This record gives sequence, structure tokens and C-alpha cells, in this order.
Amino acid sequence: MLTKDNQLLLIGQVTAKSQVPIRTIRYYESLGLLKSSGRTEGNFRQFSADVLTRLSFIKRAQKLGLSLEEIGEILKVYDGGKPACDRIQEKLEDKILDIDHQIEQLLTLRGELKGVLSGWESLPIKPEDTICPLIEKT
Repeated sequence: MLTKDNQLLLIGQVTAKSQVPIRTIRYYESLGLLKSSGRTEGNFRQFSADVLTRLSFIKRAQKLGLSLEEIGEILKVYDGGKPACDRIQEKLEDKILDIDHQIEQLLTLRGELKGVLSGWESLPIKPEDTICPLIEKT
């Protein structure tokens, strides 16, 4: 048996420990986010135990709004032996700016909806030649 540091995990074991489906692990591997350490004689993928840390990072980064492409860029920096925290900070600051912009757009839409609804009481019971005059106003 291999020592814990050198222990290779089969893809099913990785799934069981990480709660990430096999299909997703294969997809991440196809994107270059994960690398298998090889294959068994039966052609099953094997991964080093550090794949669990990497999967945990990917899942958390996705929850923070990072795309798989952005995560891939960060992992390339890390895999190149450089600290990735500065790159992550930049990405998260960009996400905050995006969220602020989305909030502004949603507040504008909210105001428009309230404006449309404010005229609802004056709406005729059966408007003629129009689907709904409140919506069709510009």
C-alpha cells in the first residue's frame, strides 16, 4: 500500500470525498483545471490526494462568482509557482464592481416597474386595440 502522501485516488474515490460528480471531474480535467496522475491497468483515472484541495478551491471560487475560465487563469498562476492571492483579489474586486453595476440596473428596473404599476387603477376594464396600454406606453 502507498503512503498517504503518495496515495493515488480513483475517480470514484475523489467523487465520494469531494461530493463532485464524476462527470464534473472529467469536465474540469478537459478544461485543464485538474490533472490526473495516470491511469490504472483497467484505464481508470488516478489522482493525487491534492486534487481534493483543488476541487474545494474550484467550488468555493465558483460560489464567489468566478467563472471556470477565471479559475483556470488563477490556477495557471499557482501552477507556475507564483502566489495566486493577488490575482484572486483583482478578480474579486472586479466582481464587486459588476455586482454594483447590476444593482444599479435592477434599481432602475424596479423604479420603472413601480411607475407602470402606479397607473394600474386608471386602466380601463377592456382596453381596445391594445394588449395592455400601460406596457405599450413609452
